[in-house]
This record gives sequence, structure tokens and C-alpha cells, in this order.
Amino acid sequence: MPAVPLSFEQFQAQSLAGGFDEVLLREWAPGQVVPEHRHDFGVSAIVVQGEMWLTCEGQERRLVPGDTFTLYRNEPHAERYGAQDATYWVARRIPAD
Repeated sequence: MPAVPLSFEQFQAQSLAGGFDEVLLREWAPGQVVPEHRHDFGVSAIVVQGEMWLTCEGQERRLVPGDTFTLYRNEPHAERYGAQDATYWVARRIPAD
């Protein structure tokens, strides 16, 4: 299992320096399912606890601590979470209107 390579503060600083607008810690309950949806922002994230499955374009990917994922603005995706709490850090890039 990959290790989480940095602290939240380091992830936040790197993300903001890389042009992201906000950085959040997201926590999910065991077994939670989030049906297909979209966001009006792009994301770059790292899983830090638990496990999740991310489905994009019909492809499901299992993610564990240390795994990363990115999503483009308005990219359809679904999420489901494992038997334990899951946490990931996410940097959001909010589009200029």
C-alpha cells in the first residue's frame, strides 16, 4: 500500500502554489455511495485513509492511502467508499466566470 508522502499543510501549500484555489479535507462514512455527478471545478486529490472506488467513463478504480486522482471540470464520475471511514485531501480549481 502506498504511503501518504506529505502532510495536509504541505499538500495545501503545494496545491495553492500550483494554481488551485482551495484545499479541503473530505471525510466519508463507511459504505457511502455517491451516484454519478459532476462538479463545476477541477480537482486533484490524494487518499489518506480508508479506501474508495472512483468510476469515470465506465472504468472503476480502487484507491487506497497514497493513491491520487484528478477530475476535470464537469467530468461525470461516481464514488463509493469502503467498510471504514475514508478521507482524502482535495485541491479545487474554480473556473473564472
